[in-house]
Amino acid sequence: MQTWQMQAAKARFSDVVKRAADDGPQEITVHGRSVAVVVSRDLFNQLSGNGESLVNFMRNSPCAQQDDIEFERDRSLPREVDF
Repeated sequence: MQTWQMQAAKARFSDVVKRAADDGPQEITVHGRSVAVVVSRDLFNQLSGNGESLVNFMRNSPCAQQDDIEFERDRSLPREVDF
C-alpha cells in the first residue's frame, strides 16, 4: 500500500484515485499518522457487501439446505434487576 502525505494527496488527487483502482488501497497520512485510505469502488463493494442482500446471502449459504442444524437455547432464568 502506498502512503501519501495529505498535502501530496491533495495536489495529486487524480493520481491517488488512479493508483487505488490499478494498484490497490492508498493510505493518506497527516503528521505521520494514518487518517484515511482511498480504495477502488470494486474493492469497496466487495468489503462492504453492497452487492447482495442478507436474505440472498442466507439462501446461498452452504448451511441453507441442512435440516439437521440445532441451536441450543439457554434455559437459565433471567437476571434480577433492581429499579
